[in-house]
Amino acid sequence: MTTHRKPDLEAAARGICARLAAAGYRALWAGGCVRDRLMGREPKDIDIATHATPDQVSALFPRTKGVGKSFGVVLVEAGDHWFEVATFRRDLGYEDGRRPVAVEFAEERADALRRDFTINGIFLDPATDQVLDYVGGRADLRARRVRAIGDPRDRFAEDYLRMLRAVRFASVLDFRLDPATADAIREQAHRIRKIAHERVRDELLRILTASPKAGAGVLLLRDTGLLAEILPEVAAMEGVAQPPEFHPEGDVLAHTVGMLDGMREPTVELALAVLLHDAGKPETARVGPAAGGGTRIRFDGHDAAGAAVAERVLRRLKLPLRVIEHVTACVAGHMRFLNVPAMRPAKLRRMMAAPTFATEAELHRLDCLSSGRKPVALEVVAEVREAWEHEKALPRALVRGDDVLAMGVTPGPDVGRWVRAAFDRQLESPGAARKDLLRWLADEVRAAAGGRGSDRARR
Repeated sequence: MTTHRKPDLEAAARGICARLAAAGYRALWAGGCVRDRLMGREPKDIDIATHATPDQVSALFPRTKGVGKSFGVVLVEAGDHWFEVATFRRDLGYEDGRRPVAVEFAEERADALRRDFTINGIFLDPATDQVLDYVGGRADLRARRVRAIGDPRDRFAEDYLRMLRAVRFASVLDFRLDPATADAIREQAHRIRKIAHERVRDELLRILTASPKAGAGVLLLRDTGLLAEILPEVAAMEGVAQPPEFHPEGDVLAHTVGMLDGMREPTVELALAVLLHDAGKPETARVGPAAGGGTRIRFDGHDAAGAAVAERVLRRLKLPLRVIEHVTACVAGHMRFLNVPAMRPAKLRRMMAAPTFATEAELHRLDCLSSGRKPVALEVVAEVREAWEHEKALPRALVRGDDVLAMGVTPGPDVGRWVRAAFDRQLESPGAARKDLLRWLADEVRAAAGGRGSDRARR
């Protein structure tokens, strides 16, 4: 596999290690950067492990930050980067399922043995490019396996978030979970509730946005018991049957998984919209009349119900408000694409001008493909966009509230309705002059005042 590395990042990291070595301290690259390097992937950052204590590290470099000196961690600046330089250590007991109560400085082998997974416990000597593997990580890389170091129950009891991290590594790297590691997660899955929502959110978003098949990651969360603990609203989709004529792929969870697997480099907003777009179906499922007679499974109002569920989930996970608003708008509106082929041009143009439209369009495309349907609505959208490609998405309104009031309309809701009617007319008549719109609107207002034409003006 060809790898394009960041020479400045590696050169700076080698420089730190060389300076530590010149002062008599062993210095190695550690963790994910070594794993990625052995896999032919470009490391996003490089962590360094050393015999030097935090004070000794700080004395060697002009710019440092003691972000975790009690745990042996110092940040060192080199080039345009900050590097985490940690003293070899062993952890002395855990009490809160998150961090050790104390540490003691140790040798490199002990440091490797206290880490989470074998693929993250490998060292590299940058001076010689020698790989130092005390935990069998290279064999697990070859086997494409995520395996906890030592007893997996102990590793997860130390930090419950490691259960989610195991699933995340398996999903993002397209590896499998070691059976004993997976069994230990199932035994302790309920403990993930003790982890802060922010930490859970960050792991979940990585699964959804960085996995080659995010749906497979969600199924792995289900199989390990974690899905029901962190996203009961998504777990509830399993077993919710759908009408086979519209969803031959299966139940609501199977449909959602298929959509997630179809994503390619999704934004956070798209990934969450896909995950939650049908979250309202479990509570709205019923058997009702079919359009052609008989009965079928129906989910009336599931879009609005799903938006409420999505908002609750995203607030619990402490997503930014802009993300919450974007995703809930997409969930609430995802059914309106069915009406696009018959939609009035002005309404469609408003829809296309919305800041969420790109996400909504891709959500609709994935929704159709997961169910084996052709996204006809997007063909209509493409035709309209081509016709309007040289225009602004929404022009400035030529008719204002003052104009409507001047026509004798009483202040109140009717003013806004007439302004919107005039704007729709403007959108449907590209190039229309303000005087023409005012003339048309005056005729409509007079007709409505006489009891005629009000419906026509509000179409």
